[in-house]
Amino acid sequence: VASAVMLTWHVPFPTMVALLCMWFGISLPLVYLGYYFGFRKQPYDNPVRTNQIPRQIPEQRWYMNKFVGILMAGILPFGAMFIELFFIFSAIWENQFYYLFGFLFLVFIILVVSCSQISIVMVYFQLCAEDYRWWWRTFLVSGGSAFYVLIYAIFYFVNKLDIVEFIPSLLYFGYTALMVLSFWLLTGTIGFYAAYMFVRKIYAAVKID
Repeated sequence: VASAVMLTWHVPFPTMVALLCMWFGISLPLVYLGYYFGFRKQPYDNPVRTNQIPRQIPEQRWYMNKFVGILMAGILPFGAMFIELFFIFSAIWENQFYYLFGFLFLVFIILVVSCSQISIVMVYFQLCAEDYRWWWRTFLVSGGSAFYVLIYAIFYFVNKLDIVEFIPSLLYFGYTALMVLSFWLLTGTIGFYAAYMFVRKIYAAVKID
C-alpha cells in the first residue's frame, strides 16, 4: 500500500497529459452525447391514471420498517458474492493475481438476479401493505448489500492487512468508500428498475371500466 502511495507522487508528465486527453477527448464528449439522447427521450408514461390525492397509509408491521428491510434484503446479494469479494480485495491490496474473470462474470449475473428478485419481493410486500411509497425504498433496499460490503472491508482491514500508518489507512478507506458507493448505486439501480418493470407489469393488467 505504501508503494502505491509513492507511485502516485511520481506520475510521469506524458502520462498525465494522456489522461487529460482521454478525459477531454472521450469522457467529456460522452457526457454531452448522453445528455443529448436523454433530453430527446420521451418521459415514462404510467399504465394507469394515478390519483392526485394521496391516500392514507395504514400502520405498518415491524418488518416493513425501512431500516429492517435494508438489513434483511442486503444479506442475499452479499451472500452471492462475498467469497469472490475476498479474492478481489486480495488482488487489489495484497498484489495477488486474479484469473477467474469468467467466474466473476457469473457472480455478477447472480448478483443482478438476486438484487432484482429481492427488490420485487420487497415491493410486493409493501404494496400488499397498502404502502405506495416504493420508489426510493426499492433503491435503498436493493442497495443494502453495500452496507455488508463496508463491514467486510473493515473486517478485511483489521484481520488481513498490516497497516498501521495514517496515509495508507486513509488511502484504503478512501478507495473502499468509492467502491462501496459505486456498489450501492449499481445494486440500487438494478433493484429499482426491476421493481419498476414489475409494478408496471402488474398495473398494466388492471382493467378499469
